[in-house]
Amino acid sequence: MGFIVYLSNFMIPLLFFYVIATGVAGKVPVYDVFVRGAKEGMKTVAGILPTLVGLMVAVGMLRASGFLDFLAQALSGPCEWLGLPAPLVPLTIVRMFSSSAATGLVLDLFRQFGPDSHIGLIAGLLVSCTETIFYTMSVYFMTAKVKKTRYTLAGAMVATLAGVIASVVIAGMIQ
Repeated sequence: MGFIVYLSNFMIPLLFFYVIATGVAGKVPVYDVFVRGAKEGMKTVAGILPTLVGLMVAVGMLRASGFLDFLAQALSGPCEWLGLPAPLVPLTIVRMFSSSAATGLVLDLFRQFGPDSHIGLIAGLLVSCTETIFYTMSVYFMTAKVKKTRYTLAGAMVATLAGVIASVVIAGMIQ
């Protein structure tokens, strides 16, 4: 076990030097290729930054305005019938837009109900079983310049629903 820990400390530097050595052996101008890649990466970041800022501002406004709490109250009946506790409705919605905002909501739920509570278990599983649909779609499709998304959103929503159902079922099996 000690050898594996020792080896893991050197994996990234070894990989780094392997890439450089392979480039040098293949007579590739490693530094120039690195700089060109960094420039392209910065262009990509600059291109998607407005979308990311817009998503973060929108999620922050929804949280601060109390709309998510209103939505949780409005959907509490159907959600409770499906087994999803009402306090998890805002998390389910926010998770589709922002992972960091969803993490903040999960931490709030952990403080309020505890991480080992039924709500805490579902929250932890829900964040693990779902994806930031709109963030991912906006970043990848904008970067790849995809105009027609076809059934991506519908498929992602079905996958999110499956993740929510799986979270509720698994948490029920654990407790």
